Amino acid sequence: MYEYKFVKIELSSWSSKPKEDYQDIIHQYASQGWRFVQIFAPSTKGYGSAAYFELIFERALN
Repeated sequence: MYEYKFVKIELSSWSSKPKEDYQDIIHQYASQGWRFVQIFAPSTKGYGSAAYFELIFERALN
């Protein structure tokens, strides 16, 4: 069995760049035993670009 964590990263409304460094977040969670699974952009703004990303992590339950 696994547990999952979802980390939301907001994007700048002007430049569509992430407000946080996703690579740093992945390294941080990896050091805590989480495995990076996927980056997902679930919603779009009115003009078709993503409003945010979600990083999905998993790790085995002991």
